[in-house]
Amino acid sequence: MFTSFKRVVKFAWSDFIRHSGNNFAAIFVLAVPILLATSLFIFQGLSQFVVSQIQSKIDITAYFNPDTKEQDILNVKDQIMKLSPHIKQVEYVSSDQAMKEFNDRHKDNPDFIAAEEEVGTNPFLPSLNIVTDQAYQYKNISDFLQSDGFSSIINKVDYSQKKDTIEKFYSITANINKSGYVLSIVLFVIALIVVLNTLKLSIEGSKDEITSMKLVGASNWFIRGPFIVQGAICGLVAFLVCFVASGAVFYFLAPSLEIIVPGFNVFNYFLSNFEFVLLIQVGFGVGLGALASFILVRSYLKV
Repeated sequence: MFTSFKRVVKFAWSDFIRHSGNNFAAIFVLAVPILLATSLFIFQGLSQFVVSQIQSKIDITAYFNPDTKEQDILNVKDQIMKLSPHIKQVEYVSSDQAMKEFNDRHKDNPDFIAAEEEVGTNPFLPSLNIVTDQAYQYKNISDFLQSDGFSSIINKVDYSQKKDTIEKFYSITANINKSGYVLSIVLFVIALIVVLNTLKLSIEGSKDEITSMKLVGASNWFIRGPFIVQGAICGLVAFLVCFVASGAVFYFLAPSLEIIVPGFNVFNYFLSNFEFVLLIQVGFGVGLGALASFILVRSYLKV
């Protein structure tokens, strides 16, 4: 078995050198879907980062009556956190803290300072700001807080005012995720078709050789093997080229992109997902090359 495998690899390498022109074309063709798949993965990471940043700013707020004790509010906070693992944050904001934050935002406005002196009292209610990662959770939380058990301490919940914004945002998020999956499938199908047509030229040149091997009793596996390995070699070379090229591009692109999207460093994202990027590029390179060769030898040449 090992001897046969060595012969398959040897024949594959000989054919790879002999048909170097066609194979370099195949390597170039394989490089395109590898780079596209890598770019798609990076774009998904970028879009998820932007979505998470926006998501962290979308919340609903429960306002409590002015005389509600802080401990009662904190107890409600604990109950909310236990409702679902999708609840990411529940922040308590006292009336004094709300007043201070409001003053800080408007400290340079002379009209506001004059109005504040006329009011004289703190108009802000203590509150809980609630953030989740699922749109339907906001309604569940709102219904929970507006139940009879909290009617004596909760003044209002602003879910109804924010409902349309929340639903639109999560609808856009869902569409982005679906688009990513659809693009991945379309990309794979297109890449396979293009690679099939490119490798066909190389394999077709060996048609007589395949016929001779069949006549002398070579097994189907032994005939297919060199072409599958040859396709994998093309994919491996394409992967190595693309891995170095994409790393260099992301390194030089990172500073410019970070100006547009603060907090997202594309090169650091590339490094932190090194194993997954490696899997994508090897899968599209070696996998596509080997799969295309297998299909061609099996179907096109009727082996």
